[in-house]
Amino acid sequence: MYLVGRGAGLIFVIAVYDVGQKRVGKVLKTCRKYLYWVQNSVLEGEINESSFRKLKIELANVIDEEYDSVIFYTFRTTKYSKREIMGVEKGGEDNFL
Repeated sequence: MYLVGRGAGLIFVIAVYDVGQKRVGKVLKTCRKYLYWVQNSVLEGEINESSFRKLKIELANVIDEEYDSVIFYTFRTTKYSKREIMGVEKGGEDNFL
């Protein structure tokens, strides 16, 4: 895992993907090197700018840009955010490879 503890230079990232079935496993495996799996096709976590660039480069080599989609939501702080779960919590920091 490339995550660094809380501190300066970190951003909070939510990654959401919709990719062809043949690439789902590769995209998930790549994202899980940097972020925590939350639920199907959604990952999140704090990451430094350098690792975020690496993640995007690695994903660019996996996805088909004519067919697939990966969306990143980035936040400089989670101070004003709130995460609310309805139903079953499927992922999290305790559930990574």
